[in-house]
Amino acid sequence: MKTENKMELSFLGISENEGFARVCAGAFAAQVNPTMEEIADIKTAVSEAVTNVIVHAYPGEVGKVVLRGALQEDQLVIEVEDYGCGIPDLESALQPFYTTVAGEERSGMGFTVMQTFMDQMFVSSVVGQGTKVTMVKKFQKAKK
Repeated sequence: MKTENKMELSFLGISENEGFARVCAGAFAAQVNPTMEEIADIKTAVSEAVTNVIVHAYPGEVGKVVLRGALQEDQLVIEVEDYGCGIPDLESALQPFYTTVAGEERSGMGFTVMQTFMDQMFVSSVVGQGTKVTMVKKFQKAKK
């Protein structure tokens, strides 16, 4: 599939940058004139992925988040990557309501939300090296 445009940006994994990532992903996707619902889906999924990095990837410190996007004809591929602690039990982490942060207002639904709002989602993680979430959104009514 031919790539029409790419972007990559990195930022600190702090809560103030979650909204920045949402807006960047939405603006990047807007180039192919998706529906408002599709843009909202992308922004929600990116928000969840970045929030996961902020909350889980760098315990007790601030680390780097990398957001990548590639527009490919009628779809967008988004990656959110960190170089943090990794996910020891990825299979459990992908289950609804699973959380490692007990006692806080965390529902354990981040990956479930990403899966719901995007057409495909893949997670790769290595303990001590980091995690990459790759999400694909296929545009139904994209027009150039």
